[in-house]
Amino acid sequence: MRSAKDFFTPLAVGAPAPLREIPARPSRAIHFFDPGNPKMAAKVPDMVGTVDVLLGNLEDAVKAENKDISRAGLVEIGRTVANLGSTRGPTQFWTRINSLDSPWVLDDLTTLVPAIGDKLDVIMVPKVQGAEDIHYIDRILAQLEAKAGISKPLQVHAILETARGVANIEEICAASPRMQGLSLGPADLAADRRMKTTRVGGGHPGYLVRQDPVDGDIEGPRATYQQDLWHYTIARMVDACAMHGIYAYYGPFGDIKDTVACEDQFRNAFLLGCVGAWSLHPVQIAIANKVFSPSVEDVRHARRVIAAMGDGTGAVMLDGKMEDDASVKQCKVMVALAEELAAIDPALKAAYDAIVLEA
Repeated sequence: MRSAKDFFTPLAVGAPAPLREIPARPSRAIHFFDPGNPKMAAKVPDMVGTVDVLLGNLEDAVKAENKDISRAGLVEIGRTVANLGSTRGPTQFWTRINSLDSPWVLDDLTTLVPAIGDKLDVIMVPKVQGAEDIHYIDRILAQLEAKAGISKPLQVHAILETARGVANIEEICAASPRMQGLSLGPADLAADRRMKTTRVGGGHPGYLVRQDPVDGDIEGPRATYQQDLWHYTIARMVDACAMHGIYAYYGPFGDIKDTVACEDQFRNAFLLGCVGAWSLHPVQIAIANKVFSPSVEDVRHARRVIAAMGDGTGAVMLDGKMEDDASVKQCKVMVALAEELAAIDPALKAAYDAIVLEA
């Protein structure tokens, strides 16, 4: 067991001091692209500023024979695309490396950190099983940062894709000061749990509750209500992340054409406490940006409550509803997010600035 006093000590001589707080940077959409695909790579410069996070994917969606090509493509993008990554602009630069049991992960780390470690913000680690996986990445990153002379520590993001990972979720969140957040990986998690669904995220029409029989007629018409397969896991993920000051994300929604269901799933995650979701296609960027940004109506109400409550003590009646100190705390979450987003999104800034509070 490591002493709490040593938790913020660099794990390698010359490595940067670990972060004591993960910065709250907007990351409504984490847009995945294959850096080895010339058409996708060519679009990256024009996407800077239009999406909160661009993530060069090196893992499952990349064929084995293309791993080296995609890795080299990511290095080229990191070296040549302006205003991408770290503190250089509004779009963060992430990568998803290969899994820790793969033959490619060491090459991912030993290539990317020296070459573009100063540009990368976050390294996403797939199929994390427990704290030991994060400890392994933590030490290697510290050694590579020290050797490369990188002054800002890379952050780590874990994907929940196994039952064991979900069972160990609290210790994963607490494993390192590098931990930036967690994402739900519904497809791999469904397979590991032996869930009977072949969908990538989203609901399932068979997972439902049914209205009680009317007048005892079990064959008569009865309404059904589809439920959310992922509610438990997302709620648990949000709690674990909030406890450790990091961020929770919904993962992929595989049915690109069903934009309505995608928006519903993203909104469920947003309401539960997630800060963003993955985008597998540009159409999902707009959905995520919409859903994970507070509406003008919500921001207006939040500001009214804060103004009406004054010093935050006591209680007031507003539009027939009681508001008290807990209401103020909720509203401050909404307003803080609006301010963060307004700093990088001119359209949202204009909308939020135009809000006029009613008496």
